[in-house]
Amino acid sequence: MKKEHIGSYFDNFLKQEGLLAECESAALKRVVAWQLAQEMKRRRISRAALAGRMKATRSSIDRLFADNDSAVSLQLLERAALALGRKLKVELA
Repeated sequence: MKKEHIGSYFDNFLKQEGLLAECESAALKRVVAWQLAQEMKRRRISRAALAGRMKATRSSIDRLFADNDSAVSLQLLERAALALGRKLKVELA
């Protein structure tokens, strides 16, 4: 099997089914949420403490870390990053 074709068939399938953007956004959100969780663990900050730093509700923090909810705003992600002393970096590839 040639390396240039690895994964391309599944991506094409998702695109044909109209699911590619949804799957990619969910995966990106999970990665950012994992990175935030790792930083929280490193700094020993609970979700409640993060909510306090962000001046956000606990339910919005729970939504940020929920596996089944990819509809999280960039503003919420940026606020979480800033509350942890980090910055959110978004780029177009």
